[in-house]
Amino acid sequence: MDELTVGLAGYVRAVAEQVGVPPEGTEYEVSDTATAYLALNEGAGRDLMLLWSETHGWSIAVETNPAEPPVVLAHMGVPLVPPPRTVARFVADVLAGKRGSNEPTVGGDRSVLAMRLRPYAF
Repeated sequence: MDELTVGLAGYVRAVAEQVGVPPEGTEYEVSDTATAYLALNEGAGRDLMLLWSETHGWSIAVETNPAEPPVVLAHMGVPLVPPPRTVARFVADVLAGKRGSNEPTVGGDRSVLAMRLRPYAF
């Protein structure tokens, strides 16, 4: 595995632990775009998910039909790789009815991303 993939794997594990999502409720991938998915507990009769991408950072969305894109409820905003506790606070705030940023983060250089994820590699 390359440095970016190892760092992302560790980061997703750390965020999942803070949010209370078991390992089987997480996925991550590094391809054209690095992405992550965490299945959140059902909220108000809807299946919610916590999404991350190297281009847009964290967001909470409602799962839809697999052929359709998810409906984003809130974006966390900057930074692209916030501490896991900060992500957990974002999730708690959105689930409590508070909104995150309406603007997604704009990612950049993969080498910088790998460096930011390096502390999570183990």
